[in-house]
Amino acid sequence: MTGDNNPTVLTTCPYCGVGCGVAATACDTRGDQAHPANLGRLCVKGIALHETLGAEGRLLAPFVNGQEASWPQAVTAVARAIRESMARHGPGSVAFYLSGQLLTEDYYVANKLAKGFIRTPHVDTNSRLCMSSAVAAHKRAFGGDLVPGCYEDLELANLLVLAGSNAAWAHPVLYQRMQASARPGRRVVVIDPRKTATSDLADLHLALRPGTDTLLFNGLLCWLVDNDAVDLDYLADHCQGFDQALAAARAEAADLASVARGCDLPVDDVATFYQWFAQEPRAVTAFSQGINQSSAGTDKGNAIINCHLATGRVGKPGASPFSLTGQPNAMGGREVGGLANTLAAHMDYDSPGARERVARFWGTDAVASGPGMKAVDLFDAVGRGEIKVLWIMATNPAVSLPETGRIREALARCPTVIVSDCIRHTDTARYADILLPAAGWGEKDGTVTNSERCISRQRRFLPLAGEARPDWWIISQVARALGHDAGFDYPGPADIFREHARLSGFENAGERFFDISGLAELSEEQYDAFEPRQWPITRALAMDSRRLFTDGRFATADGRGRLVPVVSRLPARALSGDFPLIVNTGRIRDQWHTMTRTARSSRLLAHRPEPFIEAHPEDIRARSLMPGALATLTSAHGRFVGRVRAAPDQRPGEVFVPIHWNDEFTGQGLATALTDSLVDPVSGQPEAKQGHAALTHWPAAWHGRLLVRRDRPKRWTADYWARQTLADCDSWIVAGRSPADWRTAVTDWLGGQPQLVMEDVRAGRFRAARLRNGQLEAVLMVDPDPDALPSMDWLASCFSHPELDDNTRRGLLAAKAVDGDDAGNLICSCFQVGDRQIQKAIGRGADSVAALGRELQCGTNCGSCVPEIRNLLLAATEAV
Repeated sequence: MTGDNNPTVLTTCPYCGVGCGVAATACDTRGDQAHPANLGRLCVKGIALHETLGAEGRLLAPFVNGQEASWPQAVTAVARAIRESMARHGPGSVAFYLSGQLLTEDYYVANKLAKGFIRTPHVDTNSRLCMSSAVAAHKRAFGGDLVPGCYEDLELANLLVLAGSNAAWAHPVLYQRMQASARPGRRVVVIDPRKTATSDLADLHLALRPGTDTLLFNGLLCWLVDNDAVDLDYLADHCQGFDQALAAARAEAADLASVARGCDLPVDDVATFYQWFAQEPRAVTAFSQGINQSSAGTDKGNAIINCHLATGRVGKPGASPFSLTGQPNAMGGREVGGLANTLAAHMDYDSPGARERVARFWGTDAVASGPGMKAVDLFDAVGRGEIKVLWIMATNPAVSLPETGRIREALARCPTVIVSDCIRHTDTARYADILLPAAGWGEKDGTVTNSERCISRQRRFLPLAGEARPDWWIISQVARALGHDAGFDYPGPADIFREHARLSGFENAGERFFDISGLAELSEEQYDAFEPRQWPITRALAMDSRRLFTDGRFATADGRGRLVPVVSRLPARALSGDFPLIVNTGRIRDQWHTMTRTARSSRLLAHRPEPFIEAHPEDIRARSLMPGALATLTSAHGRFVGRVRAAPDQRPGEVFVPIHWNDEFTGQGLATALTDSLVDPVSGQPEAKQGHAALTHWPAAWHGRLLVRRDRPKRWTADYWARQTLADCDSWIVAGRSPADWRTAVTDWLGGQPQLVMEDVRAGRFRAARLRNGQLEAVLMVDPDPDALPSMDWLASCFSHPELDDNTRRGLLAAKAVDGDDAGNLICSCFQVGDRQIQKAIGRGADSVAALGRELQCGTNCGSCVPEIRNLLLAATEAV
């Protein structure tokens, strides 16, 4: 505890699926030393969580048709829209689009209302975009959406295969655990077309041709058989489908040479990977979005699982396939039926008696009659006018779904769009007819389930902001307004959790692995004090639930695991002359989803402050571009403008762009404008890693930095901009296509007449600053060369001075820190260390990551910056 006025509360991080424990107060966040997921570790996003709190930018009251409303008015409006749509067009005209950001209790109540009482099957979730292919692969192989392993296996494995996973940036704490478990004899293979920060851990990096993962693992299956490395007894006793899977694999992976040729890999590297896998019984294959986000993602997942089943490496210490979940509660949402093709308690529509069982438990006449539409199909139906009421909760589909223009057109056409969110202005909120203020992290109570099936509590430690309310409360109020009082009279989240737990064991008789009925009688006090536990948690004697299938019994009808015959299917759309580059999209280190939370922390925007395009130097030169210049990626669906970054280890002909930026933070930075609405036929997951585009120069006549003290109106326009909210000011990276008359424009840009001005017309340079009582109010820096501009961090630091001294004034006119205290571009977010600081320390003799850590602390916390620190050390060595 930190004192009665500011107690420390143990809760769970709201970012990725690692599910780290957090010891939180309103002004500090630290790792929970006792939480099994992280044991005190946190990434920089977790460390900065307290910086994302507060009422600024929050949605603080309901709005109906643009007018602020009371809760009774808003609830009545939502219920009226649903009731009228059902009466005129049937229950299928109503749809819900949910999120892995919801707590399990929120998810449960939403699914109960939609599928059990409105009886619409059209309830899907943004987890469709990241995890549904893994879910489908699990169900085909294991008979259920069941992750067999646990985090400890990542440490116990003597061979760790990371397929399509940049864990260093997407799951940093798990990456730290992998790093910490390094030992003689432990090997790491990274399978990824890109060389990422995670590749720093690799003994072998297989930079395969995008889309050829199935071929690689089919080749592994054949190699295992040919080298007597399969477990024939395990296959005979516990599996089926081996012969069919092997025949399918042999049809395309006849030998090492054909696999290497198809994957565009050296034969020796493929052989090394296969030999290591065959030799090491303790092997874990951890796979993530690079596998899932594909039109063949389910098959890729099954190709991986086939190799583990064939060797009996499932559910054993240090030996399992392991799906790394995207969101904090993607698994909790799946437990309660958050996907359109599932029911609550891990039941499926096609499971015998499942619909009737759920209806009996909920006390309703029937539930929805069959699976609903998955995310991409759902929004297509919205665009066609089939969905009349769409309720979106805690997600931003106007940014995250492919072919963004089509999604926005669909939202604009929908008669009633309801958005529950904690942020007032998002790209999706612009289309809302009804806006409902939801409680944010720190304001709500409930549970989440992480990637290893561990249920943890999120606990409230802040008062509700304005009129914000928990999602379960909002949904329950609407349900009661629709006349369903009996099923939705929950006093609090503990009551919902107990009901969810009872349903998991209702008429189960051991037929479903998901069973948490042992928690069905938790008292309020026990719920409040609940400590992290992995399911299943049954009413029977305590069991070791860390791993599933340890006895070789699976969740299929006959209890046998299934090897699934799969063959490679290359990306659904081929490259063309108009769009000759493959566009890969993904997360970056310090941002999360569409930035509605992380962009509230200035330190999290400092590492990558604007959209960027990573390309191989050959592709940059071939288009007469320069690193640091702006460029445009153009696809059949839209454009993306970003700063060019040279990536020598990027495969030629392929580029990478981040997914996070949107119209709230930049002008033309939507990654989903470059991807197609092509989906996996089994899972419905979109192919987010295979956009196609052309790369061209964005002709910038000038580049600039604009910083204005907080809460001043924006009075300027620029052809290109990217916004940051810093501690004392708002800031923009700006650029223009044609020269401007800065002497005329500067008053509008700075919100008043500047006192400090420097202009070099011939060189195209302009600097101006406006002061009030000696304190900096606004500053504008313009230069034809973006590298000639000072770092945003140094400019922002000038706003904290009570009065600018002469050195700082001269520095603003010279566009550089006169006393040399500009840290440069941020490398280490945890300790705010920039590249110029690191370069100076190297110049003073710091010759290793460890030495730099001792001097500057960089790289000593989450470790995600270590690969960049190594690159700076390498560059300094090469320059000598």
